[in-house]
Amino acid sequence: MAHTCRGTINLATAHIDTEDACNIVLSSGGRTYHLKASSEVERQRWVTALELAKAKAIRMMHDQSDDSGDEEPTSQSDRSEIQGTLKTLASKLDDLSTCNDLIAKHGAALQRSLSELEGLRVPVEGGEKIKAVNERATLFRITSNAMINACRDFLDLAETHSRRWQRALQHEREQRIRLEETIEQLAKQHNSLERAWREAPALSASTPTAPRPQKGEASDEDEDTEYFDAMEDSPCLSQVSPTCNDLSSGKEVQLRRRRRSRIPDKPNYSLNLWSIMKNCIGKELSKIPMPVNFNEPLSMLQRLTEDLEYHELLDKAARCESSLEQLCYVAAFSVSSYSTTVHRTAKPFNPLLGETYELDRMDEYGYRSLCEQVSHHPPAAAHHVFSRRGWTLWQEITIASKFRGKYLSIMPLGAIHLQFHSTGNHFVWRKVTSTVHNIIVGKLWIDQSGDIDIVNHRTKETCQLKFSPYSYFSRDVPRKVTGVVTDSEGQAHYILSGTWDDKIECSKIVQSSRGGSGSEGKQKTVYQTLSPKLLWKKYPLPENAENMYYFSSLALTLNEPEEGVGPTDSRLRPDQRLMEAGRWDEANVEKQRLEEKQRAVRRRREAEASDALEEGREYEGYQPLWFHKRIDAITGESSFVYKGGYWEAKERQDWSLCPEIF
Repeated sequence: MAHTCRGTINLATAHIDTEDACNIVLSSGGRTYHLKASSEVERQRWVTALELAKAKAIRMMHDQSDDSGDEEPTSQSDRSEIQGTLKTLASKLDDLSTCNDLIAKHGAALQRSLSELEGLRVPVEGGEKIKAVNERATLFRITSNAMINACRDFLDLAETHSRRWQRALQHEREQRIRLEETIEQLAKQHNSLERAWREAPALSASTPTAPRPQKGEASDEDEDTEYFDAMEDSPCLSQVSPTCNDLSSGKEVQLRRRRRSRIPDKPNYSLNLWSIMKNCIGKELSKIPMPVNFNEPLSMLQRLTEDLEYHELLDKAARCESSLEQLCYVAAFSVSSYSTTVHRTAKPFNPLLGETYELDRMDEYGYRSLCEQVSHHPPAAAHHVFSRRGWTLWQEITIASKFRGKYLSIMPLGAIHLQFHSTGNHFVWRKVTSTVHNIIVGKLWIDQSGDIDIVNHRTKETCQLKFSPYSYFSRDVPRKVTGVVTDSEGQAHYILSGTWDDKIECSKIVQSSRGGSGSEGKQKTVYQTLSPKLLWKKYPLPENAENMYYFSSLALTLNEPEEGVGPTDSRLRPDQRLMEAGRWDEANVEKQRLEEKQRAVRRRREAEASDALEEGREYEGYQPLWFHKRIDAITGESSFVYKGGYWEAKERQDWSLCPEIF
């Protein structure tokens, strides 16, 4: 359905009844709906349609496969053949039904005759009755034989056409696979052409710009929203274009160092699950070594840093005079952090306790970022980013996951804070749930679903974003995101729309009006808007990305060796470095060594805590080096925030406080 509804009933378990000539009663699970048709004929049409839908719902409920056979053969001849077969099968079913009625009728007559025979006393009458019984028995036998023959014909016909349908379905699946491969090849060619265009010598070296995409179809919006061409939007939003993805000046371009654009190709190692399982026999769950085959050569701290791939959205937001326009860019930034996940099904390395990761892009993009693993059980990472272009971002993320059989739900817990220096606008939001499908069988794929509420705690303005979960039966565009930006009074000012793997657009509302009754008894709101403006567009993946773990251009640089980083930096983690180099067997040995070393340190701390308890001394326990725990004034939650000192220590190259974790 295109929008929310008044309520739902599961038709598979529903009871459908009629009260009178025009009324229908639907009931299921204690919920009852009374529906009224305009006439008895219309009521019967609805009852028939509901019964058919109920039968289909029951079939779907028992079908465990997503490909439930709803696909229809594409050729007209196949459709005609199936229609003819269905008519023949229906005719055979009618024959069976007729035979069944005859058997019931003659069986009842036979029973009456036998009863009369038992009460006879006169031999003459007995002979006549016995003759009648014989005749009826013969008729009964003939009818039974006819029914058996009809059943045999029905079975033979069903088996014959079942094989034909299987062949037709297999043909359709092969056609779909070939189509997917063709589309994939076209996408690669498109990316190659786009890169060639960007690298053309005709472009000015002082003002590099990204390619302007061709105008495509309008984004899939809610049915309640209409767009009209009107005057231009405010200066801040009217400057939005694909070229805003690179906001750096020509002078800064000259200062940028050249960073790597590729890593060694991913080896084609087969994964023997039995070899993993047999090594787990008799071991504690916490000691089971998971091989690097499931990983990508980045740590969770580096994946967290990838949220900054589209940092220029925050640079743009910092220059906005309107807090509502600023909120639009913040919303686009929150969505952009998911764009790298669409093909990234491998898991990052779990950071060791005390592991850090820095990303210093101050000279190039005006920001520097620091992450630290502040807790191991539960695993938690703290992140702090400062930008001299007018904003600061910080977050503490704890990952909770639930395995639900066919899929894995990953729920990031913790709030993300963003504050703009000039206005003091303080935005807070939380991440949505990520779901990895086909964990046991099939090709892994990732979906994002849930709601994000972004709140400006200074002005009380909000943006509500909805990530629609993928549905096999939905007509919506996959990975759809919609949202609305409202002021402190609840008045809507902007509509956001797009997909989390491609782009986000916004449209300024110039007029709203109440339409007819919508779902859930509420009135529809019809918005008249300005033409949509592009806020964010995903960069194309680098060439050969499919062989480099589908890393983005930023991700390819995250593990690049750098001088002067702290000794606990993820770039220096040996098992991760070996995996990136394609030496997976050595990486597995090194990974097991590091994990055992971490467990030994944890056992030593537990022993020290036990000794302190026995001696009546206080034991402080592990404390992160660069972050400390504080109560957040806005959320009221306890979280780790940056306490300073890292960049000063780097300037002095004084790492004496850092633990030796590698």
